Amino acid sequence: MLRIVFAVLTGLFGAALLHLVIILSLPHYSDRDAYTRVEDEGEENHFYMLDDKDDDAGLSNGDPYIRTAVCAFDISDEPIRLAANGKVPFWSLSVYDKASNEVFSMSDRTSVGGILDVLVASPIQLTGIRKALPATLAQSILVEMPRDEGYVVLRTMAPQRSFDDAARGFLSQAGCEAFEAQ
Repeated sequence: MLRIVFAVLTGLFGAALLHLVIILSLPHYSDRDAYTRVEDEGEENHFYMLDDKDDDAGLSNGDPYIRTAVCAFDISDEPIRLAANGKVPFWSLSVYDKASNEVFSMSDRTSVGGILDVLVASPIQLTGIRKALPATLAQSILVEMPRDEGYVVLRTMAPQRSFDDAARGFLSQAGCEAFEAQ
């Protein structure tokens, strides 16, 4: 009987200690989520290329054959347009909301002619845009974003050193800019 009481008390003490450690460590990790790190890269609506080593925000590019750029955005006032064009062997785009839920993803294989042209907007903004679709958006992919804030991850492949300049050029000219409907 004494062993059972000891086992129960040890379990309760261990569970209490574990919960205490988790609760005390939450403030350290709560501001280290992906959105906060991307937002710490710099101004919104601008792609920032990641290096091989962690930057001040704690982000890095871990794959030696992939080049990555990130962009934080807020569409509460106006939608954003994601655009890029270039000769790279492969690119992919992922749009996430502030809680890091993937909202949309695509690659050059699913785009129109291998060109990146995406408009991210709120449901209300998209309704207005669809009523009078500007000619500049005729080939664009329209993405409905459930929340106002989020971030974009754009990746391209550089399988050999000779592709590195093209990959970096593709990411450096990529646009993550506010779209003003006429």
